[in-house]
Amino acid sequence: MAILFVSDLHLDDARPHIVASFERFCAGEARRAEALYILGDLFEAYIGDDDDAPLNTRIALALHGIADTGVPVHFIVGNRDFLLGADYAQRCGMDLLDDGTTVDLYGTPTLILHGDVLCTDDAAYLAFRQQVRDPSWQQAFLARPLAARRAFAEQARDASRAHNAVTGMAIMDANQAAVERALRAAGVTRMIHGHTHRPAIHAFTLDGKPAQRCVLGDWYEHGSVLQVTPNTTGLRGLAG
Repeated sequence: MAILFVSDLHLDDARPHIVASFERFCAGEARRAEALYILGDLFEAYIGDDDDAPLNTRIALALHGIADTGVPVHFIVGNRDFLLGADYAQRCGMDLLDDGTTVDLYGTPTLILHGDVLCTDDAAYLAFRQQVRDPSWQQAFLARPLAARRAFAEQARDASRAHNAVTGMAIMDANQAAVERALRAAGVTRMIHGHTHRPAIHAFTLDGKPAQRCVLGDWYEHGSVLQVTPNTTGLRGLAG
């Protein structure tokens, strides 16, 4: 058996083949795993647990199907679905983990997170993140009608595309010093994250010890899965 990690699916009605691919993944491979971890950005946009969009219901059913087979499903919110809360998690049969949780993977303590907090060179994004993660901002936003929230989400996507178009790729990538600080703070030498859409397994030295950073890929064109077994850690694509 293996523990599976995915991130940055960005599920959206505009990409039905990716939605269908994820549903196949949930109905097949994920049900044979020891556990499934979703490290944020499950949806392209998420405006609250009360959203009645049909897509949300489809994904909840797909994920609950995994949980119903006895496979634990764990979730960390990302920068697109930070409003996903306990109600929707219950509908999915999954539990919510804090961003920056340490889990034991076959005897190796591993720090797992979405990854956006590692992009410390992108000051504009981090300022936006601080604003929308404030409980008062979230309470006020969730009090608005669904139509207003959907309009805001569309504006935020446009702003994100514009920001990405004029911001250097290096600035939007994980900062190595931030990576090392996070590992030291957690007292571990391995981390798994998404967000940057740059799938790779990086090996480096941290305070004289071998360390590893596993970066999950996005699902814009096809799937990306990290498979961890007692003896191996492998990153691979998934047919769409």
